[in-house]
Amino acid sequence: MKRAGVTAEQLTRAAAELADEVGFENVTLATLARRFGVKEASLYSHVRNARDLKTRVALLALAELADLVADAVAGRAGKDALVALAGVYRDYAREHPGRYAAAQLRLDPETAAASAGARHAQMTRAILRGYDLQEPDQTHAVRLLGSVFHGYATLEMGGGFSHSAPDTEETWSRTLDALDALLRHWPAP
Repeated sequence: MKRAGVTAEQLTRAAAELADEVGFENVTLATLARRFGVKEASLYSHVRNARDLKTRVALLALAELADLVADAVAGRAGKDALVALAGVYRDYAREHPGRYAAAQLRLDPETAAASAGARHAQMTRAILRGYDLQEPDQTHAVRLLGSVFHGYATLEMGGGFSHSAPDTEETWSRTLDALDALLRHWPAP
């Protein structure tokens, strides 16, 4: 029987908050049970196992991120849309490091297809239409942007840029300038 007032959604949100506090890799059912003042076994009426819980956090993070991107890029095109997209990813990684890590969780193909991950690719492709990229270059560009945004955010959060000048904001701005220039002048195969 499910505990009154505790739902799978509440557990997922609590796990996401916990991930931001202690790191996604440290989210456990035992810790979550302590937060709710219940026995760990009682959580199994809401989630199948730890992997199920982490998948739910990943899906939540992907959906949150997709909603933020949609709001940020609405009505924008070209470099303006690119900067908005990039800013959302970087800000989300900084503000929600555990959820951001969860969004990187490898999902099984069926779950991935039903997730907001597809929206991320669609929105990135929509931005790339402003650069007039066709397939397969569009797919290459989607992968490039994801790699740069993720790599920058990960290195920055890990302190990889804190040891020297110039300021990371300047580097970020220059990186986006370089991406815009590359997308406007995409090399022929």
